[in-house]
Amino acid sequence: MTSLDDLDDLDGLDDHALAARLAELAGALLLAIRSQGGKEGDRQSNELLLGLLARSRPGDAVLSEESADDPVRLDRERVWIIDPLDGTREYGEPPREDWAVHVALALGGQPAVGAVALPAAGLVLRTGAPPTSPPGTPGPVRLVVSRTRPPACVDLLRTHLDAELVPMGSAGAKAMAVVRGQADVYAHSGGQFEWDSCAPVAVAAAAGLHVSRLDGSPLRYNRPDPYLPDLLICRPDLAAAVLSVLQES
Repeated sequence: MTSLDDLDDLDGLDDHALAARLAELAGALLLAIRSQGGKEGDRQSNELLLGLLARSRPGDAVLSEESADDPVRLDRERVWIIDPLDGTREYGEPPREDWAVHVALALGGQPAVGAVALPAAGLVLRTGAPPTSPPGTPGPVRLVVSRTRPPACVDLLRTHLDAELVPMGSAGAKAMAVVRGQADVYAHSGGQFEWDSCAPVAVAAAAGLHVSRLDGSPLRYNRPDPYLPDLLICRPDLAAAVLSVLQES
């Protein structure tokens, strides 16, 4: 079982490698306790990540979905933004793979470092050594969407781009589907928070993808209100067409 004793192999890691290792360790823990359900997964993964960050980066602030917000983060240059279990519903439905762990570091509000673990798929995608996103495939644009709550922008994009929908679970899984070449566009307008997108955005940007708000403006993190309602991650060659559709609506 993963524990705080795993700190020894974190010594000397740079921020990119640390984010990846923390996401990997939390993912291993979640796999080991999956039978206990999502609530316990959220709690134990959060406890592990907070403990390891406190010991490996004691001067940094943390914003976590599973912890009370500490306003001290607003005065810090370095803020770790984590989602200990992204996709609690999917995690609770084994053997589904479309759930994730997000570990990101915002530097001056920028998503500079990130790792997204897809533990059930045995993958960690990260900045520092980012994956190379494969080119698009022939055929319709593939639009990855929530399998239960597709946002309002989906019908608009499907109609104007003649897109094919690819249903999937967590935000991190959807974003990484674009990074991995399983989809072409991930657009979300249904409301999210900074921990839902910071790590995926960091990884997607490092992999050469377009990342922005739906109006094309930059994504900023460590804001006083962590609500960040919309997001676009897509192949760069599709960005202009996607943004044109969204801005004309």
